[in-house]
Amino acid sequence: MIKVGSDSGNLPLGQIQEKQNNLLEKLAFSKKVNNAQDDAAAQQIIDRLTSEVEGNRQSLNNVYDGISVAQVAEGGLGSINDDVNRIRELTLQSGNGVLSSGDRRAIQSEITQLQENISQTIEQTNFAGKPLLSENGSLDFQSGANANQSISINTQDIASQLGGVLSIDITAGTSVNEALEAADAAIETIGSARGDLGATQNRFESAARTLTQANVNTAEARSRIQDLDFAQAVSQQASNDVLGQAALTVQAQANQQEGQVLSLLS
Repeated sequence: MIKVGSDSGNLPLGQIQEKQNNLLEKLAFSKKVNNAQDDAAAQQIIDRLTSEVEGNRQSLNNVYDGISVAQVAEGGLGSINDDVNRIRELTLQSGNGVLSSGDRRAIQSEITQLQENISQTIEQTNFAGKPLLSENGSLDFQSGANANQSISINTQDIASQLGGVLSIDITAGTSVNEALEAADAAIETIGSARGDLGATQNRFESAARTLTQANVNTAEARSRIQDLDFAQAVSQQASNDVLGQAALTVQAQANQQEGQVLSLLS
């Protein structure tokens, strides 16, 4: 008896169905590589790029926090600088020979209030509980996805450097010259600290721009490998549908012929 096997017709149809199922999965997830089975080498590259993208994103958050810290510290120093300048102005005013002792007490009263403001500003200039102007140290921020990529903000004990200004008392023996020298030294100290913070803030902002561009480039590279080309996928789906219908027609004809042969032989 002659046997017309159906396996030869089923094999192409099965392959087409498998391709169609795989394509539908890609369309569902909008990815042409969903796991290592699709493309092992591509999946490894995607995993590395994803790690880099996530690392850059977190590093960018760190950098923005660093910028905020620098801005808070610089703002505190700016306020202190204003108070020191006012103390210097009052010191100059106290050097007027026509002032009475009562006038000088009134001037000293304002100087004392400004000194208290300075101390309060130093104490209250913090970020997330970290003192920025009352302790010597540094705050380190990871500014890249890899090792040895960090930026530090130096914190200072400003109060210890402003002792001369904080002890000015024109009613208790502090001369105009001594007060002016203390104020000038304080202004220089504050200016230096603000300059350091400004330079550090510029480093953070440069790192933020670099990380942002790197993340865009890395995400685009990952997308080219991972994401599905919908136009191409839909076209392939239509082609698979045609091939599937053709395979079904061939299979039906083969089954019909097999039935006819068996009928003749019986």
